[in-house]
Amino acid sequence: MTNIDERLAEVAHARRGRRVAAFFDFDGTLIDGYSALAVMRHRARSRELSPTETARLMLVGLEAAIGRADFESFMRTGVRAFRGRDVTDLAELGEGVLRSALGGALYPDARRLVAAHQERGHRVVIASSALPFQVEPLARELAVDDVLSTQLEHEDGVLTGEVAGPILWRKGKADAVKRFAARNRVDLAESFGYGNGTEDADFLSLVGRPRPVNPSPELTRMAARRGWPTTRFEGPARAGPVEIARTVGAFGGLAAAFGTGVAVGLLNRSRRDAINITLGTGADLALSFAGVHLNVTGERHLWSHRPAVFIMNHQSVLDGFVVMKLLREDFTGVAKREVANQPVLGHLARLANMAFVDRSDSTQAKTALKSVVTRLSEGYSIAIAPEGTRSPTPRVGKFKKGAFHIAMQGGVPIVPIVIRNAGELLWRGSTFIRPGTIDVTVHPPISVTDWRIEDLDERIAEVRALFVQTLDAWPASQPTSPREAVTAASDDSWPRNPAPTR
Repeated sequence: MTNIDERLAEVAHARRGRRVAAFFDFDGTLIDGYSALAVMRHRARSRELSPTETARLMLVGLEAAIGRADFESFMRTGVRAFRGRDVTDLAELGEGVLRSALGGALYPDARRLVAAHQERGHRVVIASSALPFQVEPLARELAVDDVLSTQLEHEDGVLTGEVAGPILWRKGKADAVKRFAARNRVDLAESFGYGNGTEDADFLSLVGRPRPVNPSPELTRMAARRGWPTTRFEGPARAGPVEIARTVGAFGGLAAAFGTGVAVGLLNRSRRDAINITLGTGADLALSFAGVHLNVTGERHLWSHRPAVFIMNHQSVLDGFVVMKLLREDFTGVAKREVANQPVLGHLARLANMAFVDRSDSTQAKTALKSVVTRLSEGYSIAIAPEGTRSPTPRVGKFKKGAFHIAMQGGVPIVPIVIRNAGELLWRGSTFIRPGTIDVTVHPPISVTDWRIEDLDERIAEVRALFVQTLDAWPASQPTSPREAVTAASDDSWPRNPAPTR
């Protein structure tokens, strides 16, 4: 069995161009687990899954397990549950499942492999028996344009509860791959195929480079007979007793620092002392208990210009701990309103006099930001994530304008803090922290003295491009300015080398 580095090296030496394709199965290949189960859990939590539907799916599943029903029967039974729903409802369901489950189930090694093919200009295609709403949200996060999936029948945008066309399973998937290759002049003999089960053997046999990943025992034996190299991806972290204990210790350390900070603040009659001790010491204790270390480049830029508006990309709760450890003193921030009600973090945020923003109320948000500008005049720096919320994958989301308005109104520079791989230690849907090292690059301060409101969209795009290109080029030489980065990054870019340091 080969490792991921061998697969990446093979891709790096493959023929360039769009006539070469890389066909990826979805469940078990790109993601750890099964998207259908993630959908069922999401619907159950949302109370959309009725007892009758649950019983029907369980019955068909049991019949399939004992050989009385096949996968297609199970699929058609599941599809009937969507009868009468609007097509747009399923699009929203898919986005919810991405945020709650699939973003964290994506194999980091799969992400690297997709990126390697994109670097060579190959056509990356996801070919799956799953339904469009299960696959397409994650495909967009990976900047994958081509998706072959089982389609749902609808009339005037209303689902009939039936499948439209073939189910892309076994021969159905192979036929879809052949049709795609013919339409797009893809050279199958030069192309790659990635799948994890014997049901993928038909389409893997079509390409010149079949490469089973995370293969089932049956596919492993088949691959050995046919001479197909196999690879196993390292899965997303599973919480064990050690991770649970470390996570409890991390939040316990944060709570202890909070108590110490309050005590010192009362003794010295200084809220600033209370905040500084709590933030700096709390981050040190939390990350130490969790077994998380930082590898920081450009640390001098954290102190060269203060006060400043420090902006960071955001995928994990750990991002907040990272920023607390880096900035340490005399700063506050902006958080969504829901943070105020979280245990420990909510108390900490209120102590730090953070502004809580209701993202659904633009008027309230603007009022909250005015108070943040006042904090700049008092000598406090501001830490803020311009994406506004945690992204489900390492792809940098769209930047909102609030952080940049604050810097312009306060007359202070913007300092970009680029955080890499925090989501792999604690992604947005996780509860327990995985030990490891988080890489951080702090860029030089960006002056906003010559910025104008009419040019703000362009300026923000340049800063976002700096984040994208920094992640894209890691650990190679980094861009030194937004102007340099914007020529190398686009809205569909995402980290090309996202493996965590351990």
